[in-house]
Amino acid sequence: MIKIPGRLTVRTIHGRNGPFNVGRLEASIGEFVIKDPQLDQFSEGVFEGEFLLLEIRPASYFTGGRLVVEVRAKVGEMLLTEDGILVTQHGPRFDSAEMDPLEEEPAPAPPEPTAPNVPSSQGEAGEAPRPQAPDTHAGGQEANPDAELFGLLWPLGQSVKLDSTVDRALFRRQVSRLKELGYRFQAPTQTWQAAA
Repeated sequence: MIKIPGRLTVRTIHGRNGPFNVGRLEASIGEFVIKDPQLDQFSEGVFEGEFLLLEIRPASYFTGGRLVVEVRAKVGEMLLTEDGILVTQHGPRFDSAEMDPLEEEPAPAPPEPTAPNVPSSQGEAGEAPRPQAPDTHAGGQEANPDAELFGLLWPLGQSVKLDSTVDRALFRRQVSRLKELGYRFQAPTQTWQAAA
């Protein structure tokens, strides 16, 4: 683990699973590729600050008939000095064929099949069919998709800090929904603030 000052350049790549962000961290000890879920919250830009690097390792992937080898860093914490400035063409080079980190992660194992416990629409012999009750939670309320999406963070407050350790696809859906709800990402605190 090492804490170093540096400059993080974030770019948005439009891949087959939708847009995702990748970063390049320039520091005194070298330049590193960052493919961390927490970057999906950021807008394109250049961010300066201190970065806690948990791991530095080589990584590779195939794209467009070629092998790409890069040095990646896993970031634990970012202490940014201010909101980023807009990326210019003079920053680090990004490949438009970047591999989506979602595709690099191993697919979750499918759940073990179990015998479904489906209630029969017909009762015992000779009984009338029983109506099916709507899917409700405690208190007789209909299921709320936002409550399911955000879990323990629901109901959302004025300020929301997402957990980037959740499944990357879920994290991206949470980021997208916060944007739809009018929240704005504050890079220095890495929190989402409700529109005033």
